[in-house]
Amino acid sequence: MQDLAQEFLDQGHDPVVIAPMQGPGPLWVEEKARGVRVLRLRAWDTKGNSYLGRTLAELALSVGMLRGLWISPLRKVSWDGLIWYSPSVFLGPFVWWLKSRSRCQVYVILRDIFPEWLVELGVLRKGPVYYFFKLIAHLQYMLADCIGVQSPSNQEHLSRWSRRTGKRLEVLQNWLAPAPDIGSSISVANSLLAGRIILVYVGTMGVAQGAEIFVDLAKYLRHRDDLGFLFVGKGAAVPKLVDRSREYGLENTLFHAEINSEEIPGLLSQCAVGLLALDPRHRTHHIPGKFLTYVQAGLPVLARVNHGTDLVNVIENEGVGIAYTGESVRTLGTLTEDLIDNAEAWEEMSRHGKGLARRVFSPTTACEQILEALSPEGVISLGPESERI
Repeated sequence: MQDLAQEFLDQGHDPVVIAPMQGPGPLWVEEKARGVRVLRLRAWDTKGNSYLGRTLAELALSVGMLRGLWISPLRKVSWDGLIWYSPSVFLGPFVWWLKSRSRCQVYVILRDIFPEWLVELGVLRKGPVYYFFKLIAHLQYMLADCIGVQSPSNQEHLSRWSRRTGKRLEVLQNWLAPAPDIGSSISVANSLLAGRIILVYVGTMGVAQGAEIFVDLAKYLRHRDDLGFLFVGKGAAVPKLVDRSREYGLENTLFHAEINSEEIPGLLSQCAVGLLALDPRHRTHHIPGKFLTYVQAGLPVLARVNHGTDLVNVIENEGVGIAYTGESVRTLGTLTEDLIDNAEAWEEMSRHGKGLARRVFSPTTACEQILEALSPEGVISLGPESERI
């Protein structure tokens, strides 16, 4: 989102990012990030390990943010357009308040088909809780004037919504701006993985990812003293993954807490392969942001994903890595060794990945596509003294 906001600014607009913040302190804080105005509003922590705790925090998200907005300098601002990144799906009341005041268009960048994916993974059954969540998701769709999904196959889930008058449904590819290598607080050379070829997993490790297969892979490949597995991020599954690694007595795995996104290029420059996992029980389609991060850095992708998805097609058709859709750790291990031990194939995948990132996943393209949807002319005019943002 920082890259997208930066692109809006570079194109002459006046973006404001409104985001929740956790912890003690004031109800609102306004700051600037690379010239972009950011309003942070106090809310409850939605990233805890308890499903119940996270759900309650998500349900209270809009209330907490409206409380902070009400006393902030932006309370009376009238907006030219609203861009809602989902998840979180629980921001409906907050967006409704902004839209009703400004009478503007809402563009939803939809990256999760919720709560369907919870049912697919067995986290939720189709009972009262499921239909309650469906109502919350329905509010999101009701408020949206345009929805940008990340994969062509996701359009099937919203075909009925798209037939409504005045609604627009389209594929909005993920995006990532080129980032400089400013180094990283993680130094592989000074860790227990020093001297090894590093396979790295960066990002959320939760129930939707199924990253435990890569811990099992590390166990299967423990005889390869030249390989190391680095896991960087947070999520509900992290404690279980750490315990699994300890249970196996692995010396080829290392876990590290989430780092600042600006450090990611410096981290990936120390690695050879990017690991990507989506639980194979998924039926919805995802092209995760970490995929873009890997290919932009020139890392071949080793992905364990659900069968027949658009991500599998992208990886195979573009020649940027290996997509495995099965359950066998042995087979995944063989594919991993084939990739690591074939320098020519590795270099070709690296080159293809960098080209794909430049060609398809551009913040400029995403920005222009969103502007076109928000305004019939594709332009939102902002004067320097305008009260509209």
